[in-house]
Amino acid sequence: MASAADPPPGPDTGADFLQLVRRKERGKLKVYVGSAAGVGKTYRMLTEAQDMRRRGVDVVIGFIETHGRAETEALVGDLEIIPRRRIEYRGATLEEMDVEAVIARHPTVVLVDELAHTNVPGSRNRKRWEDVMEILTAGINAICAVNVQHLESLNDVIRETLGVTVRETVPDWVLAQADQVVNIDLSAEDLRQRLAEGKIYGRERVPAALENFFTPENLTTLRELALREVASSVDRTREEIVRREEGRPAPPRSADRIMVAMSSDPPRTATLLRRASRIAGRLNTDWYCVYVQTPAERADRIDAAVQRRLVDNIQKAQSMGAMVVKLEDADAARALRAFAREQGVALVILGSTRRSRWHRLLHGSVVDELLHDPGGLDVLVVDSEREDTEGTLA
Repeated sequence: MASAADPPPGPDTGADFLQLVRRKERGKLKVYVGSAAGVGKTYRMLTEAQDMRRRGVDVVIGFIETHGRAETEALVGDLEIIPRRRIEYRGATLEEMDVEAVIARHPTVVLVDELAHTNVPGSRNRKRWEDVMEILTAGINAICAVNVQHLESLNDVIRETLGVTVRETVPDWVLAQADQVVNIDLSAEDLRQRLAEGKIYGRERVPAALENFFTPENLTTLRELALREVASSVDRTREEIVRREEGRPAPPRSADRIMVAMSSDPPRTATLLRRASRIAGRLNTDWYCVYVQTPAERADRIDAAVQRRLVDNIQKAQSMGAMVVKLEDADAARALRAFAREQGVALVILGSTRRSRWHRLLHGSVVDELLHDPGGLDVLVVDSEREDTEGTLA
């Protein structure tokens, strides 16, 4: 039985998704987004799955984490569960979703919880969202859940407003590709009450949780972020449905593209990439991560540690949906301006320089050059002096 604080299942969201499921081709993706643990994402997924099962849909559980919550465990009922894959790691046996088994079973719909989860080393994919992408490619529909603080582009916002660094993230483009995004909303007061009643964590963890993360201020901030994210997704979906029903062709993507200018060893690349990803998502436009290799930064001259960080940052940009471009030019600012003109880039995002004024006077600075001669570009300079807690991605 669900408690009074459990969010009731929406009467129409399951039916809408069922219509998408019945369309063939690549699998359809539905994502439940919540503001925090305990709002009822898993509960809602299971409720929808039971409803689908009663309608005759072949639905299975790929990975569900009930966290010992009695109401949630009761909803699992007789739903088929794909056995988890057991992996030995550092003397312990850990369990992950068995992607191969899900694909071999090939249900119509699979439930996958905790989309931002990092898989145990030795797994088929590094992240669970990558597992889901593979499942969708196999033509299987997926219903997933994630908390809003795990969106990659919000990482800096969460750290600065809540004082929490979230290590496990999902690229924003994953949410953007979803066919349905549903917000599971619960007031801060109701969520704190559920926590106090031991319905989210064990009672020994409740006092610390109420005092630290689950404060009214934090929960209200997260709730606002979740509502905003889902509202943006719903707007995009509504526009696409109207366009399709009216038989109008897809509108061309905006030519006002975004570009991150990345140096070989920038202090805050992750911050720059998140800022660009977020702006591009709001504008529904493409974005680039551009690295200009000068003669001084050729592979045979650049430090090995710097080279490794550069490769890490390029992979980070690709995972976030950027088109990564490498240019070669002795004049980085000139190369960036030329690329922007060719690709319709309207905004370039850079990190502020850490070099001394004397060094900039002698050798110049890409930031200074673009600020004084933007060549038609809008220039956004992000402060690089603030502490970045992301290690090698800084």
